[in-house]
Parts: sequence; C-alpha cells; structure tokens
Amino acid sequence: MSEKPISPLRQRMLEDMNMRRFVPDTQREYIRAVKKLASFLGRSPDSATPKSCARSAASDRDQFATTEHQRDRDGAAVLLQGDARPAETTRHLVFVYEPRKLPRVLSPEEVLRLLEAAPGPKHKAALSVAYGAGLRAMEVVALKVLRY
Repeated sequence: MSEKPISPLRQRMLEDMNMRRFVPDTQREYIRAVKKLASFLGRSPDSATPKSCARSAASDRDQFATTEHQRDRDGAAVLLQGDARPAETTRHLVFVYEPRKLPRVLSPEEVLRLLEAAPGPKHKAALSVAYGAGLRAMEVVALKVLRY
C-alpha cells in the first residue's frame, strides 16, 4: 500500500486537529475548506492572510453556502493561521449562527383527530399520555410495555 505524500501544512493541521481531539468528519470538512480556500486564492493556503480568508468567506456567502459549511470554513481559517495570529484572523471573519428552529406544534383539531384514530381506549390513553408528556415520535416508538 503506497501512501500519498502529505504536505507539511496538511500534516501540521492534522496534528493540531488530533491534539484538539476533532472527530474525523470535522477534520475532513476542515481539510475540504482549506482546499476550497486554496482554489479561491490560486496559491498555497499557508500564504493566506486574514483579509484573503475574509474575501473567501464573502464569496461563499454570495454563493449561498450553508451555515455549517461557513462555520467549518471559519474554523479552518483560524486553525490554518495557527496560534500566532488568532485575534487578527477572527477580526476579519463574520461568524454565522444558524437560527433556532421552533418545533411544529399540532393544532387542537389535529390532536383530536389523532386521538380519535386510536383503535381502542388503551391506545387512546397511551397517545394522550405521550402527547401530554411532550414525547417526540421516536421516543414514543422506543417505549416498551412492561407486564407484571
């Protein structure tokens, strides 16, 4: 099995991410973000300045990148710049936060229809308790009936 040679920059990033105990998926996304930065710059990403990282971020926002990808890109830019200039790097970045989504709540009519669809009083009682307790669908599915 032959391994591809790893650039010193990638090796340093991998060591930093391992030291910080990043999971493999996060490491893969950070490497992807640095590759994208390199293609945006047209040169090695280790020569990136905080302002060029910010220009890349603005380009991503213009292309409607997801919030998750924008966060990965910003984290990778901070990691890429190293510990020498974290304040300089983050000053030019605009961190994006994903808006919280409100849960979908059933209307009283929908709840009534749900309870009326129960085949018997036992099922109706179980659905009423589950709804009243605020259980999610997967929590209801995972319930187990104990018999004494």
